[in-house]
Parts: sequence; structure tokens; C-alpha cells
Amino acid sequence: MLRFNGGGHINHTIFWQNLSPKGGGEPEGDLLNEIKESFQSFDKFKTQMSAAAAGVQGSGWAWLGYDPKTQKLRVQTCPNQDPLLATTGLVPLFGIDVWEHAYYLQYKNVRPDYVTAIWNVANWKDVEDRLRAAKAL
Repeated sequence: MLRFNGGGHINHTIFWQNLSPKGGGEPEGDLLNEIKESFQSFDKFKTQMSAAAAGVQGSGWAWLGYDPKTQKLRVQTCPNQDPLLATTGLVPLFGIDVWEHAYYLQYKNVRPDYVTAIWNVANWKDVEDRLRAAKAL
């Protein structure tokens, strides 16, 4: 119960800050450099993250996380409301909520369309701030 409710609070707090009506485009600076180092390009990262989000069975989350051990970025999925840090050791930077409640009213059951659209509202400034904080841990 604590993992579900606590994880839901943590995940959604990050999720809402990760989004902005003025978002979208590509990240810049250190975040973009880290993405290129970990995934070769922003497009390859976006493809991997989108595939992970669309492929979650049932309800859950797709995450871009920072691995403090390897100092690299990784894409990871979590079922239900499981929090990324507590279940994988990765520091959450950017999350895509793939519970149906996140997209059903606008996208019905077409999760890939929702995942494609989420990139248009990604708040890369927030994600870069999270990366900077994760590296300082």
C-alpha cells in the first residue's frame, strides 16, 4: 500500500513538473550532451523511450533515469506506481505515465499516439535541473 500510494505521489509530482505548455523541442546543454553520450542521439533516445512507454503491459511508467553508479542515463519501465529510485536505484529525471487515466479521454486506447504527443510538452529545463541535482548526490 505504501509503495503504491507513495510511489503514485512521487511519480505524479515529477510528471507534472516534467510537462509544460511551452515545452517540446530538444533539450540543450548538459542534458543533451548526456543523452548523446548514453544513446548516441536525441532521436535514438526518443525512439527507445517511446518504445518502452508504448510497451508497458497494463499500467505503469517509462522513465529516463540517471544511474549514479555508471554516471549514465538509462531508460527503464516500472509497473503500477512503483517509484523508480526505490525499485531500480536510478534517479528519476523524466517520466511518462502510461496508466490509461493519463490519456484515455483524449487518445482513447491508442497509447502510442499519446506517447508521440507527450514530446510536444516535455519541460527540458525541469529535466536538466533534475540531472544537475542527481549528479550532485
